[in-house]
Amino acid sequence: MDLGIRGRKAIVCASSQGLGKACASALAEAGVSLVINGRDRERLELTAQELRRSSGVEVTAVLADVSSAQGQSELLTACPEPDILINNNGGPPYRDFRELDRQAMLTGLTMNMVAPIELIQKVVGPMQDRGFGRIVNITSMSVKMPLAGLDLSSGARAGLTAFVAGIARTVAHRNVTINALLPGSFYTARLQQGIRASAQRSGLSEAAIEQHDREQIPARRFGTPEEFGYTCAFLCSVHAGYITGQSILMDGGAFPGAF
Repeated sequence: MDLGIRGRKAIVCASSQGLGKACASALAEAGVSLVINGRDRERLELTAQELRRSSGVEVTAVLADVSSAQGQSELLTACPEPDILINNNGGPPYRDFRELDRQAMLTGLTMNMVAPIELIQKVVGPMQDRGFGRIVNITSMSVKMPLAGLDLSSGARAGLTAFVAGIARTVAHRNVTINALLPGSFYTARLQQGIRASAQRSGLSEAAIEQHDREQIPARRFGTPEEFGYTCAFLCSVHAGYITGQSILMDGGAFPGAF
């Protein structure tokens, strides 16, 4: 399927690895020029080179923390008027909520709620003026099914979801959409780190932890970054202009709800 976005420009936050990289790769395959972002210089440059080789599109790598005002400024200097914005960022580490002090909570909210909103503020006006815009916020299935220990991440991402729900309805008539993708368990480096941590806490083997986690998912497997990236690219396509204000679960059926 031709997604109809060849020649468009995208900023993809936190895209040197994992799900962000998968989204960048799928957009590059569709002919979208990219500004990618990360905080590890070597990994970021390797990803940029890989994307250029595989797609032939222009790829600009911006080494920056997207949560900071300076980092956002650098992204928008590299791409002042993106047609597509993929909001993504790491989340706060696993921690009992009683251990969270005020600064930890403010940092988590900045990472997963405030920073995406700030970027949307900066890009949505020009998108409206041009009559095309696609914004996808990568959040988490924990927005719908909170997980103990990830309460700060769940709360911040749920806050982002609620904040943009009304905004999405005010810009839809200008062909600007705002949606969220809620990933469950995808086989990324972060998931593998979680398996290792669980194995260390429990004394079980990593293989046993991985098998147990897979068996809790109705699909009996982890998601692949590639399928996540292609779903993101579709939401950015000309064919998805009638989808807005939606939170789309990609969890293999793990959330046991009808809605």
